[in-house]
Amino acid sequence: MSRALHESAVLDIAPANSDFLSEVLSGLSRTPPTLPCKFFYDARGAALFQKICEQSEYYITRTELLILNENRAEIASQLGDSIELIGLGTGAGTKTRILLEELKDPVAYVPVDISDKQLQKSTAAFRRLLPRLEILPVCADYLQPVLLPSPQRTPRRNVVYFPGSTIGNFEPADAAAFLRRIADLGGQRGALLIGVDLQKDRQTLERAYNDSAGVTAEFNLNLLVRANHELGADFDIAHWRHQAIYNSKEGRIEMYLISAIDQTVRVRDRQRSRREPGDVDLDPQGLTSREASHQFHFVAGEKIITEYSYKHSREGFIALAASAGFSFERFWTDDSQLFGLFYFTVKL
Repeated sequence: MSRALHESAVLDIAPANSDFLSEVLSGLSRTPPTLPCKFFYDARGAALFQKICEQSEYYITRTELLILNENRAEIASQLGDSIELIGLGTGAGTKTRILLEELKDPVAYVPVDISDKQLQKSTAAFRRLLPRLEILPVCADYLQPVLLPSPQRTPRRNVVYFPGSTIGNFEPADAAAFLRRIADLGGQRGALLIGVDLQKDRQTLERAYNDSAGVTAEFNLNLLVRANHELGADFDIAHWRHQAIYNSKEGRIEMYLISAIDQTVRVRDRQRSRREPGDVDLDPQGLTSREASHQFHFVAGEKIITEYSYKHSREGFIALAASAGFSFERFWTDDSQLFGLFYFTVKL
């Protein structure tokens, strides 16, 4: 992530369908096959995730909100006044609102999110709520290098806010590399406020990712629905099952889509589907010589990995952040120590 000149409109550098296609093809070609969890959040996926957060078994969102509300004044004091707040994957902005309403004279808010509709909705809400605050939304995949707009006023410091325990989706080495990028973005006197799901018993974790209403299952399966709609895939949703298990050895939740039967799935690029003079039909389904088609065979019980979610200890995460160039400052948690909110500053 780096900085650009000031922009007043939404900076849209979200991944194109071609990126979705290439990552789906690459992931399904692996052993074991994978699908990228960053593509969960199309419009339907974002709405489903909001519904997940309302489920009784899913403790993460309500616990993080509790921590923020109970400690909002102290957190704002730690972040300081006249800051620029850079929000990574802040979604609807419910948690960010708590911070922005408590901060003293914030210079700007730069939300970075992969869901364009979610970003536009939250930006409009914040502009109504805080009309004097400069808001510079960026629609992008923050996992990749991103060019961020610069505010009109110079902040005293840049603070990156990364809520919701998304850092758990990174393998440990990748998490350290990502945190180093955040440290570089913060620069001198920069800081990081980050939500982290803490280690706990298996039952609590597995119930959170296998809610009784089946919302998480629908959210997971929506990856296949999206591939069908956007990539011309032919996943039969009825023949796939959701499962999430806790791998205690690795310290992570593992989320899968499991094939219920032996089946073959085809993915083709609808962006190249226009028939032109000289195209030749290759099969009864209308593929032409200009189209790309890829087939993947799955046996009954075979799993597609859709997400890993690592759970960290307090000490372990402090050590991870230190390896990426951060100094530990403060830690806030709930009475049951289900979730942690960490505050770091960039090492000088």
